[in-house]
Amino acid sequence: MKYLYVFLCLLIFCMCSVPERESIVNLTKEWSGKQLLFPQEFVLDVYLDDSIISCNKVEFQQNAILIYIDSIGCMSCKMNLPEWANFIIELDSISNKTVPCLFIFNPKKNGKERVVSLLRRVHFSYPVCIDEKDSFNLLNKFPKDNRFQTFLLDKNKKVVAIGNPINNPQIKELYLRIIQGEQISQGKESKQIMTEVGMDATSVTLGSFDWHKEQKATFTLKNTGGRPLVIQDVTTSCGCTTVSYSKEPAQPGKEITLEAVYKAEHPEHFSKTVTVYCNTASSPIRLSLSGDAK
Repeated sequence: MKYLYVFLCLLIFCMCSVPERESIVNLTKEWSGKQLLFPQEFVLDVYLDDSIISCNKVEFQQNAILIYIDSIGCMSCKMNLPEWANFIIELDSISNKTVPCLFIFNPKKNGKERVVSLLRRVHFSYPVCIDEKDSFNLLNKFPKDNRFQTFLLDKNKKVVAIGNPINNPQIKELYLRIIQGEQISQGKESKQIMTEVGMDATSVTLGSFDWHKEQKATFTLKNTGGRPLVIQDVTTSCGCTTVSYSKEPAQPGKEITLEAVYKAEHPEHFSKTVTVYCNTASSPIRLSLSGDAK
């Protein structure tokens, strides 16, 4: 099937419950091969430290990735600009810069200045569209689940795959393979050695603290199976949270400790997610950090 990529991408996206899986399959059918519409007034701007460069034309030579980010929740968390910058470098290296990433930001009312400030703070030098009228969403009616607001498009602006490559390494791998022209099939997915894992805790509450001071929390994964435990990747829901851990496999009976560091950007009540991808049936494992930065 021509748009099998979408189906595979969604199934890879998460190990989920049956009702959620059914919902994902229905979403897949809806978006498979769907052509995205672009507003007539579509302008991409690069917000440099002291200037703005406008790009009025976007060429679809092969593929493109469209990223829609709305104003619901912590917008700066969902933007995750440093990770996107790293991904674009890798993308450019395999595509000879022929696959553009189109960032569509819909800020809250009067929130454009905050978005521009975020872009300049991290020196994000790629074109973005700050869509204050939410024109893209009104035309296309994107899924409300932000896991499915990123799209890999073909040269005709039709959806080839859906899912965020920044938040899921398997989707990232799938996107890159499609862009390089590889044929994707279920039989081609790699077979990995599986083990089992036990957790001392999956959530940590940090309480109240001075928002200027970074906070640390540790999570321990114990290999309770009979094969080595390997952490393949760790992602966070926000750039204000970082995680360090040993890249060495944990032998049966041994442990891997993850140290999560949270640095608040401003006073807030927060709840952040750390997602761990490893060679277990329960992967991805979702961990949470919460507290009050005052």
